[in-house]
Amino acid sequence: MSFCSSKRIRIAALAATTIVLGTQIAIAQELSIGSQWLNSPTSRVEALAVLQTLNANLLSNASATLTLDRWCAAHKLAPEGSKIVAQRVGGQDKPADEHIRELLTVGPGELIAYRRVRLVCGDRVLSEADNWYVPAKLTAEMNQALKTSDIAFGRAVQALNFTRTNLSATLLWSPLSEGWDMDGLTAHETSSLSLPPFLLEHRAVLKLRDGTPFSALVESYTDKVLDFPVPSQ
Repeated sequence: MSFCSSKRIRIAALAATTIVLGTQIAIAQELSIGSQWLNSPTSRVEALAVLQTLNANLLSNASATLTLDRWCAAHKLAPEGSKIVAQRVGGQDKPADEHIRELLTVGPGELIAYRRVRLVCGDRVLSEADNWYVPAKLTAEMNQALKTSDIAFGRAVQALNFTRTNLSATLLWSPLSEGWDMDGLTAHETSSLSLPPFLLEHRAVLKLRDGTPFSALVESYTDKVLDFPVPSQ
């Protein structure tokens, strides 16, 4: 084997080793972030406090998109300057039923569009949402953007200066066991706190300034909203 061929082989092997090590480091970093929330009484109380803070922020603001923008930035879930984008989910259309039409106060013959998206900041999916909306209540530019781009709904219709009526807010998971307020917090072995895929569910209606409803939403917030290092003890 020539010297040049041997050198090329060594360089290729070194490059492959570098790639493997880089992948292992990235995986280890991802796992370390996920394991920052310990299965201890203090950490579980902190996780609940953070989750309820997000819940309160969402309930007190008209746009979930803009709220998640701020949450993502404050908790460094993506590179600086990142904004929420909507990944369209196809093949799962849900026609508006009678209940949705009642919420939107439209008759059986009026068009209701449907959009299912994953709201993403960086590489983290923070929520999944079903959205039924009345195209006739939006501008042509808004409808075009919603059909052809990855813009989040709240950003697309921001110019409407809309309001939000919350119908329900359901905590799908709690890190504290039932009866903890009477029995106290029990100690667990020091391990990672296990989170389910979805932590919160909100149902809401968006309305124009005159009170006319134009969008009905079901928003499911994922475990990635807590995907940052646990606060310092």
